[in-house]
Amino acid sequence: MTPKYIFVTGGVVSSLGKGIISASIGKLLQARGFKVTIQKFDPYINIDPGTLNPYEHGECYVTVDGMETDLDLGHYERFTDIQTTRHNSVTTGRIYKTVIDRERHGDYLGKTIQVVPHITDEIKRRMLREEQTLDFVITEVGGTIGDIESAPFMEAIRQLRWQLGRNAVCVHLTYVPYLKAADELKTKPTQHSVKELQSMGIQPDILVLRTERHLDDSLRMKVASFCNVDLECVVQSEDLPSIYEVPVNMQRQGLDAAILRKIGIPIGETPAMKPWHDFLDKQHRATREVHVALVGKYDLQDAYKSIRESLNLAGIYCGVKVKAHFVGSEDITPDNVEEKLSGMAGAIICPGFGQRGTEGKITAIQHTRTHNIPTFGICLGMQMMVIEFARHVLGHTDANSTEMTPDTQHPVIDLMEEQKTITGMGGTMRLGAYPCQLREGSKTHTIYGKSSIQERHRHRYEFNNRYLTDFEQHGMQCVGTNPDSHLVEVVELPDHPWFIGTQFHPEYASTVLHPHPLFMDFIKACASCSH
Repeated sequence: MTPKYIFVTGGVVSSLGKGIISASIGKLLQARGFKVTIQKFDPYINIDPGTLNPYEHGECYVTVDGMETDLDLGHYERFTDIQTTRHNSVTTGRIYKTVIDRERHGDYLGKTIQVVPHITDEIKRRMLREEQTLDFVITEVGGTIGDIESAPFMEAIRQLRWQLGRNAVCVHLTYVPYLKAADELKTKPTQHSVKELQSMGIQPDILVLRTERHLDDSLRMKVASFCNVDLECVVQSEDLPSIYEVPVNMQRQGLDAAILRKIGIPIGETPAMKPWHDFLDKQHRATREVHVALVGKYDLQDAYKSIRESLNLAGIYCGVKVKAHFVGSEDITPDNVEEKLSGMAGAIICPGFGQRGTEGKITAIQHTRTHNIPTFGICLGMQMMVIEFARHVLGHTDANSTEMTPDTQHPVIDLMEEQKTITGMGGTMRLGAYPCQLREGSKTHTIYGKSSIQERHRHRYEFNNRYLTDFEQHGMQCVGTNPDSHLVEVVELPDHPWFIGTQFHPEYASTVLHPHPLFMDFIKACASCSH
């Protein structure tokens, strides 16, 4: 079967939730038995988000094959349980780099290289997936209609719409603002957004209207009339208590049915989506609050998006409502750490890069370790656990990572020897899924329920195995190692209520229907401590 293509674009303003709508469409089509994939095309010129500050673009998500991507791929995976790859994330930078490299190689035989057709052809090539096993390819285009950066992507979609005929559908997401002074919802921004899209040669098939207030049928009819869209294809996306209610809301309004109708596929019965509804029931029943500190340096919700969602999902399955509180590690000192962590049932020591805020993380870890507060260190957080233990238990007061202090006498965290001759950002990083062997009888082994696991990485520095014996003799057990390189992946304190650090990022693997076991067990420990 030739895949069908769904293009998701946005207008009026950014941050309307195209990623959530794309993920919801994917979930609804999956529920009907179709095999889907979702991909993100971003207009910025960076090759990938790997070097972007989280304040610029939120968290950097990592696929199993080691691609640093936009955080929307996290939504795709959490909603659909699909494992995305480097093919699911494309930027303008990657497009231009490919075309320029080909030009330098002589592949274009001396022709003048232009946005049309060379850039648009490369965009189309990447939009069209060759996997014959796929029924639907959902393509979300970042940015807002009218942006200069988005123009080549819109032209590529225009061409593909003609090329694919009924095998392609355009879903356009817009905003319907409410003006309090006039006590009115205004459709004019949507009309202008659709007009802008039409000026590029694209007629949207379906409109999804983001709104903070319910839209009545007369307003939807007005939008349908002015935008040349069937009334049944004007769907509203109201603010909801949880993003996980969006697929159900979209199904209730027939978004998936409208897509199938446009493409010419029999609609059939509406799937029950029982596991998803069971999850929502658990979410509604979870009322007792458990407070967890996110000890990090980026005071931005999207900076730790996957961690926040993993905590949220684990809490729901544990019957509690997790309240994550950002605690700026730069502001933590030995004098105020107790106050900063007051009322917290547990602490996540967040990942990151660079020296800023690391001493505050170490101070927080010393407090949680000595006060038996459940503590989960992720990536750099695990490394800070190692450094804190080396300083305050092993007695190496100057212990550090060579990332922070290159000339430290006790580099308990260091580059591997073969990494030290490599230059260039990203060249020394471990990215993507790597195997890990867990020690039988360890707490982490019990949590996973198996010895061999695979988890995703995004880091450069490693536990220094020269210190391994010393750590284990003093109580910190290195219970997870890479079977090939013998690098330490997991550390834990067996005599602590919950004290585990992972060099990998388990948050990338947590989904709505399959929450990650480490987060589940961590929240259980936090819930027990908060009674």
